[in-house]
Amino acid sequence: MDADLGNYRKSYEKGELLLNSVPENPIELFRDWFIEVDTHFNVGETNAMTISTVGLDGYPKSRVVLLKKYTHEGFIFYTNYNSEKGKAIADNPNVCLSFFWHAAERQIIIKGKAEKISENLSDGYFESRPRGSQLGAIVSNQSEVVKDRKELELKLKDLEAKFEGMEIERPHNWGGFIIKPVELEFWQGRPNRLHDRIRYQLQDDYNWKIERLAP
Repeated sequence: MDADLGNYRKSYEKGELLLNSVPENPIELFRDWFIEVDTHFNVGETNAMTISTVGLDGYPKSRVVLLKKYTHEGFIFYTNYNSEKGKAIADNPNVCLSFFWHAAERQIIIKGKAEKISENLSDGYFESRPRGSQLGAIVSNQSEVVKDRKELELKLKDLEAKFEGMEIERPHNWGGFIIKPVELEFWQGRPNRLHDRIRYQLQDDYNWKIERLAP
């Protein structure tokens, strides 16, 4: 079945991004954009981001995960280390993150290297999760084939009974990754497809090269 989408059109007119107005540190610009989008635009999960990895089969793969923390060092999310994405990161830690906030006509693309965070930080976040989410992390052998949904639901019931009245410890195969950026590109939609694109490239531990890119 063919579908011609050539007539899908939109004029982007909600903002601008000028080279002479951006901060020297891209994390500051990320913070300002995140807060502005989260406060003034109805985008649902502002922290939803796409992470792209190169799989063990050699193909790139992208999926949406949730950003749980950002610091001056990078961007943190949590997953099963034995999942497809976890194995891909272990094999090749070079990844790409992207945020697209359509209501604000903004996109951020982040290239970086993924590292496991410390176990105590993963423990702390796991303890903060709802009990159902804790059990879900144990129930699911993420990315593995299952017979049907009933198999997962029965396993969850068994674990609910097993851990009734008990604290649930974080599984060793579940925890956080931090993506330490080496490049960030900020995109602001503009009229006539003359979009603003500002790229930051890490030069050393403290300095960033800032350039405007053609749209």
